[in-house]
Amino acid sequence: MNNHCTKPLLSIVGILIFLIPHNISESVQQTTFPLRWVYVSRNLDNDRHVEEIQEIVRTASSHGLNGMVFAAGLDALELKSQAYVNRLKKIGQICKRYRMEIIPMIYSVGYGSGLAFDRNLAEGLPVRDVLFQVKDQKAQFVQDHQAQIINGGFEEHRHNQVDKFTHDHPGKVSFVDDQVFKSGTVSLRFENVERYPYGLGRLMQEVKLRPFRHYEVSFWVKSENTSPGLQLKVLTSDKRTLLMWNVQTGTNRDWLIIRAKFNSMNYDKVKIYVGMWNGRSGRYWIDDINIKELALTDIIRRSGTPLVVRNEVDDVIFSEGRDYLLLSSRTTDVTSGDAKMIVIPGGSRIKDSVKLRVTYYHGMAVRNGQVTVCMSDPKLYAIWEKQLQLIQEVLSPRRYFLSMDEIRAGGTCQSCSQRGLTMAQILGDCITRQHKIIHHINPGAEVFIWSDMLDPNHNAHNDYFLVNGDFSGSWKYIPKDMVIVCWHYDKRHKSLDHFSSQGFRTMAGAYYDADNLDHVKGWLDQLERTPGAQGIMYTTWRNKYGLLAEFGNMAAKKTH
Repeated sequence: MNNHCTKPLLSIVGILIFLIPHNISESVQQTTFPLRWVYVSRNLDNDRHVEEIQEIVRTASSHGLNGMVFAAGLDALELKSQAYVNRLKKIGQICKRYRMEIIPMIYSVGYGSGLAFDRNLAEGLPVRDVLFQVKDQKAQFVQDHQAQIINGGFEEHRHNQVDKFTHDHPGKVSFVDDQVFKSGTVSLRFENVERYPYGLGRLMQEVKLRPFRHYEVSFWVKSENTSPGLQLKVLTSDKRTLLMWNVQTGTNRDWLIIRAKFNSMNYDKVKIYVGMWNGRSGRYWIDDINIKELALTDIIRRSGTPLVVRNEVDDVIFSEGRDYLLLSSRTTDVTSGDAKMIVIPGGSRIKDSVKLRVTYYHGMAVRNGQVTVCMSDPKLYAIWEKQLQLIQEVLSPRRYFLSMDEIRAGGTCQSCSQRGLTMAQILGDCITRQHKIIHHINPGAEVFIWSDMLDPNHNAHNDYFLVNGDFSGSWKYIPKDMVIVCWHYDKRHKSLDHFSSQGFRTMAGAYYDADNLDHVKGWLDQLERTPGAQGIMYTTWRNKYGLLAEFGNMAAKKTH
């Protein structure tokens, strides 16, 4: 979702039954659900956003909707400008004028809530026993294993088959091109992907590497009228995803370099894919694929992510400040991110030529910028409580929506692993603490939450992206008075049935930018059959509100 997803619903109001006298052969819903909402996301950096939201609220209200779930970075309200706060107050006034409830969306663990206050709150992935050697009072990185992509420039090939690579339909979809290339004498061109099942136009090579190391994959791409964009994926033999990076090439773009990082976790080999899935049109060229190991890049510093520097020979652990200093690197390749270097001060026990093994933790973005925060760090909850107090003062909402979807990392730092809890329990504890924060500040507030991380039919399972652990059973550890907002259309029957059978009230996060409301009809039909169903929300990630009036009429059972 969120490329994302964010979603809402709640309260028991009367159920109205209508008798529809015409065309009874059509599937017509008869229940008007009490909660009929619209999702709106803006960063409020200019007055135009207030005008846009006013029009959305006016349309929604006049067509039977009664609530707006509002995502605007509210859980960093303390850091916002006065102009932002003034716009937020205006939006609250607009909602009152049109009798539209405003439901703040807050606390997105999966999308970095809290990082604006401290980047070190990111979940840390371990890098273990990286080799350094001391020279001239600096510890220099030494690769103890050379990970490499063989023939990354595609110079070795037979007709349209590139050596050492697997690629889709040589001579039909993939072609060795000696006219267009970034370097060397050839590139690999892809076209006609739409003519073949699943629109596949990819290349792949299996690469050997070290477990628990940090790597960067890079390649050059040129595109013409491609739809959709390309993806870079790093997958394991047991089908785990270590990296999924969306490549935004644009409609027509000259050569562009793409870089993305991943952690090898406990794997010693991976399959690196670049190309298109579900391709519809266009052609593109790929050249110069490379992989390199990183050291002390994007390092996370907090109690749960310790830095350990030890002597390779006798395992003596050295002390930061006394034996070494960790400083910003002035010689780092800036494309690799924020990197550090180890400097040896006078009086250190670390002598020249000594070999060191260094263990540390780094943060990582998934899908072009999604960074998960650590659910086990107490600082996060102190930040959240203060922001909620500010939100309550400005908006006085009766309901809150927890944006706890797509939590794609966790359990990898010591803050998590030393608790002796499963990931399901850690997630449940986090949600319960969020719930308590809300009720501490507003005892009567109702709390809504996205469904996927609590749904065994969706993301509540083992081997989920970079998570070390299992989310199965997470729904057992959250308060029963929460309302679960389901958003996976194809799993709507199982999902709604699951939460209803567990005693939860439910809601549907519907729409998602289609050209029609067919899925909304499917949601309404299933909600009719679900005990405890509370309502439905018009959910758009692309600010498409052209069908909002029609949606409102459907949800409110209006006829025009």
